[in-house]
Amino acid sequence: MKIEPRQVDAFLKKPDPKIRGVVIHGNDDGLIAERAAQLAKTVCEDLKDPFRVVDIAGDALKGDPARLADEFGAMSLIGGRRVIRVRPAGEESAAALENLAQAGAGDALIILEGGNLTPRSGLRSLAETEPNLAALPCYADTTEDLERLVEGAARAEGFVVEEDALAWMIDRLGGDRGQSRSEIDKLLLYKADDASKTISLGDAAAVLGDTSAMDIDDVVGATFDGDLVTLDRALDRVFAEGGNAVQLVRALQRHADQLHLVSGHARGGNMEAAMFKARGLPRGGPVRRRFEGHLRRWPLTRLGLALTRILDAELECKTTGLPDQAIARRLCLSLARAAGR
Repeated sequence: MKIEPRQVDAFLKKPDPKIRGVVIHGNDDGLIAERAAQLAKTVCEDLKDPFRVVDIAGDALKGDPARLADEFGAMSLIGGRRVIRVRPAGEESAAALENLAQAGAGDALIILEGGNLTPRSGLRSLAETEPNLAALPCYADTTEDLERLVEGAARAEGFVVEEDALAWMIDRLGGDRGQSRSEIDKLLLYKADDASKTISLGDAAAVLGDTSAMDIDDVVGATFDGDLVTLDRALDRVFAEGGNAVQLVRALQRHADQLHLVSGHARGGNMEAAMFKARGLPRGGPVRRRFEGHLRRWPLTRLGLALTRILDAELECKTTGLPDQAIARRLCLSLARAAGR
């Protein structure tokens, strides 16, 4: 059974009881680990319990393909349902998973952390097609995912995140759920004794601000300004400081999305009213003036083409194996030349 994105949250809270094995896969290792732990805790809250939690290395199953079926049918010495965690799990685990699917009675939950499995993977295909197995995809967080992650974590600690702080954080998180969660936890620890229970842009910048991330704003601005000289310098700074190419591409996408949204609302109407409707836009100052300049420079048709290029570039970063920094740099220069025209 293939778990669709809209079903993930419900499945993680209460997995279908007929499911005996779950293959968790994707390109976000942090999210795979987080969801595997969350799923395991639906069976046993203490993941260090030696009687109810068993860890198996995937390569151990190659020489013992019957083991998952055996573990599925085994009983805990002290009672209670058991969880079997296989990590990392690759194609060497496929035969063991097939035996699990055909096994007789049992009550354990088998969780396999499969990494970035292709659609042709035997392990993934088996999990997607067998009715008593499930495949749970984990891909890099979208903007909406990150907003829910930040606001949910803050709300759990009694905090409210100001709008500009949230937008700033979303620009700097992503790529890996584990890293994002770590950064959010660090910010909440920094604010733990603050009675205001409000996270401001200054708070976020104090904790999460790093040179490469902050320079991404300069890259985005120079790209949509069509300023090739400034753009080249800003790209050098970002990558010299270890900036993430996919994070940069997504920052370009968010900016283009905002421009497209405002331009669409403003067509035949009032630009000020259109900007008011859009969430997370700058309310004043030089950032606002720069955004307005981009609106004048980038009509809807050009923005549509830009968004297509940006989406293509992100796909290239994830699938082609080409250097992602080169893909991001080529994208920025291409957009900047279009802005210049």
